[in-house]
Amino acid sequence: MRVLRAADRKPTAWKNGGGTTWEVAASPAGSTLDTFGWRMSIAEVATDGAFSNFPDVDRVLTVIAGNGLELKLKDTTTMSLGEKSEPFEFPGDASCEAVLAAGAIRDFNVMTRRGAWSAKVRRATPPDPFQTQADMTLLLACAPLDLGALQLLPEDAVLLEGPATIEFSGGSLIIAELRRL
Repeated sequence: MRVLRAADRKPTAWKNGGGTTWEVAASPAGSTLDTFGWRMSIAEVATDGAFSNFPDVDRVLTVIAGNGLELKLKDTTTMSLGEKSEPFEFPGDASCEAVLAAGAIRDFNVMTRRGAWSAKVRRATPPDPFQTQADMTLLLACAPLDLGALQLLPEDAVLLEGPATIEFSGGSLIIAELRRL
């Protein structure tokens, strides 16, 4: 188990320069935006605009703070997302525009290299113990919570390798399960 504290992350500019992101975890270690197998990050979206294009990548977006946004994909799919919405999966190479509902939002973004990894993302609240058989599982705290003796603050994360059973108390989590294809 690896604990990834929000306070230790450094902000970087988006690939398209339109916002700020904080990488939570990526594989392989030291990979770039062009070479990751999977990448998880938190982004602040402060203005309407286009999402960065990521060829051969699949994305899952989950709003974690703010009044929400509407995503418009090139294929005419439109999806409204907020703090209670289910995570939304879409191709990273699809043309995608975001329109904010009312002010900035923060989102949790999981990206997997198509054909190499897959991701399943969901929200969980206590008492919602779960078991995972995934190759990698990331737990992202949305509010203060306890994983046994470990205390997590908002946006702190825990990265688990292999099968696990998780029980927690307090706040809520976003669970991202990654499987190697």
